[in-house]
Order: sequence, then C-alpha cells, then structure tokens
Amino acid sequence: MAVATRGIEREISSLQMEEKKLVAEIKKTAKTGNEAATKILARQLVRLRQQIVNLQGSRAQIRGVATHTQALYASTSMSTGMKGATKAMTAMNKQMAPAKQVKVIREFQKQSSQLDMTIEMMSESIDETLDKDEAEEETEELTNQVLDEIGVDIASQLSSAPKGRIASKKVENVAPPSSDSADIEELEKRLASLRRI
Repeated sequence: MAVATRGIEREISSLQMEEKKLVAEIKKTAKTGNEAATKILARQLVRLRQQIVNLQGSRAQIRGVATHTQALYASTSMSTGMKGATKAMTAMNKQMAPAKQVKVIREFQKQSSQLDMTIEMMSESIDETLDKDEAEEETEELTNQVLDEIGVDIASQLSSAPKGRIASKKVENVAPPSSDSADIEELEKRLASLRRI
C-alpha cells in the first residue's frame, strides 16, 4: 500500500506540472485572440484537474485502508499477546497452587506469633530476674541504713566476736543474763524483722 501511495503521489505531481504548463498555454492563446483553441485548452485543463482530484481521492482511500489494516494488525497482536498471557497465568496458577500458598502463609503467621510469645516470655523472665537482684540490693541498703540510724555497727561487733570453736563446758552455776545480752537479743530480733521486709 505504501508503494501504491507513492505511485499515486508521483502521478499527481506530474499532472500538477502539466496543469501549470496548460494554464500558461491558455494565457498565450488567449492573448493571440484564438477563442476556439482557448476553449479546447480550457476543457483539457478541467479534465486534468478532475483527474488530479480523483487521484487525491484514491490516495486518501489507500491511506485509510492502510490505517485500518494497521489497526487490525495491532488488534490481532494484542489478542495474541493476551492469549499468551492467559496461558502463562493459567500455568502459573497451576504451579503456585493458591490453596498451598494460603496454607504456607497461615503456617508462617502461626510460627511468627509463637516466636513473638516466646520472645515476650523470655524478656519478662529476664526483667523479673533483674528486678529481684535490684530488690535484694535495695533491701540490703535499706537494712544497713536502718541499722546505721539506730547506731548498730555490725562490722565492729563482728570483729570483736570470738573466733574459732567454743569448747563446750558444763557449767553448773549459770549466771543470770545481764542487761547487755538482753539488748543484743532485742537488736537481733529487730534485724531479723527488717530482713523479712
């Protein structure tokens, strides 16, 4: 069609050149006063212009057919491509097996939630352990602070205490407990009650 269009365009351009020549000849014969020759040349010019118009119409029709053919070719290519894409998607769906994919996704979500729970439990137990250590340190600090407030220096009392084993002797006459031992017992009771806090 492109070749036919080019051929028609060449024919139109040659007829247009012929038209120019004919117009020049008509002007020349009109100047000489030959009316019969001028009329004949005018009829030829009219026919020539009709041929040009007909050829231009043919060229337009050929271009329209070419455009329509290209549109049909594009439509055919698109339908072929869609057919191929449909086949590919069908094959992919068969291989992917959507039911299996859903099962895998659910299993992944289940394992992920279990992992999250495990991590949370571990972090809670670690926090509890750290809190216990901190609580014991705070308890010891509080106990020492209270003992300092009441004026008991455990370190000095421990350093003055006798070291080693004490030999067991039978004492027949046991002296009644003095006021110092009563004070120590009372302090030991307070210390024990503070340690329970």
